[in-house]
Amino acid sequence: MELLNKINHENDIKNIDKEDYDRLAYEIRQFLIDKVSKNGGHLASNLGCVELTMALHLAMNFPEDKLIFDVGHQSYTHKILTGRKKEFDVLREYGGMSGFPKTRESACDVFNTGHSSTSISAAMGFAVARDLKGGNEKIAAVIGDGSLTGGMAYEAMNCLAQAKTGCVIVLNDNEMSIDKNVGGLSKYLNNIRVGAAYNDLKVGVETSLLSTETGEWVAKKIKRSKDALKQLLVPGMFFEELGITYVGPIDGHDINAMVSTFKKAFRLNKPIIIHVKTKKGKGYRYAERHPDYFHGISAFDKETGRVLQKKQCKSYTDIFANCMVELGEKNKDLVAVTAAMSIGTGLHKFQEKFPRRMFDVGIAEQHAVTFAAGLASAGMVPVVAIYSSFLQRAYDQILHDVCLQGLHVIFAVDRSGIVGQDGETHQGIYDISYLSHMPNMVVMAPKNRYELIDMMNFACKYQGPCAIKYSRGDAYKGLSEYSEPLALGKSEVIKRGKDIAIFACGNMNEEAVKTVELLEKDGLTPTFINARFISHVDTELLTDICKNHRILVTMEENIIRGGYGEMVDNEIIKNNICLMKDFVHINCGIDKGFVEQGTISQLREKLNIDALSVYNRIKECLD
Repeated sequence: MELLNKINHENDIKNIDKEDYDRLAYEIRQFLIDKVSKNGGHLASNLGCVELTMALHLAMNFPEDKLIFDVGHQSYTHKILTGRKKEFDVLREYGGMSGFPKTRESACDVFNTGHSSTSISAAMGFAVARDLKGGNEKIAAVIGDGSLTGGMAYEAMNCLAQAKTGCVIVLNDNEMSIDKNVGGLSKYLNNIRVGAAYNDLKVGVETSLLSTETGEWVAKKIKRSKDALKQLLVPGMFFEELGITYVGPIDGHDINAMVSTFKKAFRLNKPIIIHVKTKKGKGYRYAERHPDYFHGISAFDKETGRVLQKKQCKSYTDIFANCMVELGEKNKDLVAVTAAMSIGTGLHKFQEKFPRRMFDVGIAEQHAVTFAAGLASAGMVPVVAIYSSFLQRAYDQILHDVCLQGLHVIFAVDRSGIVGQDGETHQGIYDISYLSHMPNMVVMAPKNRYELIDMMNFACKYQGPCAIKYSRGDAYKGLSEYSEPLALGKSEVIKRGKDIAIFACGNMNEEAVKTVELLEKDGLTPTFINARFISHVDTELLTDICKNHRILVTMEENIIRGGYGEMVDNEIIKNNICLMKDFVHINCGIDKGFVEQGTISQLREKLNIDALSVYNRIKECLD
């Protein structure tokens, strides 16, 4: 790591000789493979954009210039080049370095990202602010071809073209091979389009012609001829029609070619999109062969590419995936919809079995929901499987297009609750709050793997909007002996006791079991209830419980504001439920606005929603 040792601060890369760029790229890749193999993280995307990031750092000055990564999981090389090598030992660990750009980590991270299709909007904001303040810093956004499927990116490009401000958009197209049009003619046209002589001449000719009536007519004729020629020779004509100059495609692993193109582009005070072709997983054969597998991966053996900890149990995603196939065999009207997450949500299994009934709409959550509303209106039964954190983006469509019409759309809300090491942008801790208050919406959370299947069957029969929220990781096998049939709005009593009553939501049943065991060791006999229906408080059961239990505990992996515990409080007040003397409600939820990265067990402990913390809070009340 001779060259990498010379990179300790931002802009140190400029002290590296040109002939050593390829060697430095090799050392960066070896460093990334070594560190991610130990801690896990996003590998394939980072290996693919090493040279691209190096070229941007060679063409820009940090922290003065502003570089924004879309999603941000491909920012590892940027972190290395800005002096954060040592922090990779605690990558994605609690209190350690994030796997995404974080403004708190470095002045060179100017915008926090984690969701897709936002970079162009943010970059435009920086560019317009620069112009208003009279600055001259360079602004660039790096967006992947996947993120470009998000509608927000097109809204931003349309607006950016109107603003006509200097901003460089780098389209990181990481398909598996370099396109054929990366050749002599393409390079020649690219050099012309970002060349100073061409642009100066273009402006001068346009100014002269437009100064007279005859000249204006000539200018229009020339433009028509030029546009016709561009349709034949410029592959990015779509961007040109929006009003953004297109350059590319260029080889995303040719550092010198990219540096030259970037420097020329930055000198032009207008929006430019530079199409760069990269190879995902480059430099590590296993990641090159299986880029999806190495997109986000746990610790692995770098010699074999195999994950070190083999998955012992089926996840909730696995259970859902198998259930969808079984339901699809029974019901020919069942269809599946996801937003660029067919493998992550397990719907690839449904796709293999029923290819015509599976729809991956790309990174377009709003479209996915309204598309499903249209399907439901036409008599189909759509299941929309999207991660909790990403489903937030379709709030308006869920409310207006599905719930307002009472349509039979089933939402499979994967990664609900704390998801762990991806940090603030990926925690699914808001879904109870943003789904449960919607009229007509039924929100359910299974206590274990078996109840997830029961809830899917219930949702298929229920004629209205349903959401089933389940967590990341192993599907809980416990409490299998309790399988009371599902009834709308009714909770399930696991154990009858006295004095203390615990209502647990979804995956918190696992923590509640441990809490009950701790209390029973002290000779206490708590009542234990599986909430089941999170949007419907079981008023009849709650009334009965409040008559003979002094301590009521609600457990949920959701923020307190708008959560299940607050719904219980509201139900007690609304129905004037009689309470025992010295009644106490311990609302165990997340009172912190955003939850950082860490393992699920670490975060539950820090947030005081783990079994021991809940036990201690109950004991304090008893004492």
